[in-house]
Amino acid sequence: MTKTSKITYTAIFAAIATILMYVEFPLPFMPPFLKVDLSGAVVLIGAFIFGIGPAITMIGIKDVIHLFQTQTGGSGELADFLMLSSLVIVAVLVYRAHKSRKMAVMGCLLGTLAMACIAMLTNYFLLIPFYAQVMPLEAIFAACTAVNPYVTGMQGYLLLGVLPFNLIKGGILTLITMLAYKKLSSFIKSKQIDFHHKQQIN
Repeated sequence: MTKTSKITYTAIFAAIATILMYVEFPLPFMPPFLKVDLSGAVVLIGAFIFGIGPAITMIGIKDVIHLFQTQTGGSGELADFLMLSSLVIVAVLVYRAHKSRKMAVMGCLLGTLAMACIAMLTNYFLLIPFYAQVMPLEAIFAACTAVNPYVTGMQGYLLLGVLPFNLIKGGILTLITMLAYKKLSSFIKSKQIDFHHKQQIN
């Protein structure tokens, strides 16, 4: 694949991920302000096809664009960048050790674990401090307790809210990636072959 093609596809994937970042949905029994968006699946697919560098570029582009409508003072976008980057880096490095579907799944699962750990850190150091400036911590945790009575404080929020939420989110992203990766990869490769063939004819 040429450098120009890779840049073009990176921009396309980033645009799709940006759009999907605005489509969010909550998970049952999870803190109501933790929502899943499927932009990570686009980035993860892109990471397997194009590599870590282009995938991190996709994350950066969508998070910078999202900054123009941020509701978290940029802390949410920074957290998203750190979490998805950890998912991508771990998943691709594991996959590269032995390229197979099994290792791709293993990479995604280990990447999900890494993302969940980073999520707890970003919530503790970035997101909760931001929200604590606009509402009392008691009100934040009360909203969590309403859907899960075991979440009564910071420790419960991180271990029973943030951790399982991101593990489930990672599982969803992994499933979508495994279903779409091969088809998209084959489609892009076929387009590259057609392009080179036309160049040779011309």
